[in-house]
Amino acid sequence: MIRKHITFFGSVQGVVFRWRARHAAEYFSCTGWCRNEWDGTVAMEIQGEEENIDQVIMAIERGTYVRIENMDARTIPLEEHEYGFRTE
Repeated sequence: MIRKHITFFGSVQGVVFRWRARHAAEYFSCTGWCRNEWDGTVAMEIQGEEENIDQVIMAIERGTYVRIENMDARTIPLEEHEYGFRTE
């Protein structure tokens, strides 16, 4: 189990990114949150098995409209009592 803070760059706001993130995280049993940032990026903290986190990211990219050009990811401490995935 790991937790990552990820900043996504590209065409990521206003294009169903957060909706896909929430549904994919629920499907792959991950917890955390994501939100639009003032600079046009999307920030996400996601917790789960590393393979499941990778699946969530691939699910976000799949389909139309979302185009992730770059990601800045770092591992951060786990949140012990977090349940679900929310969008802000």
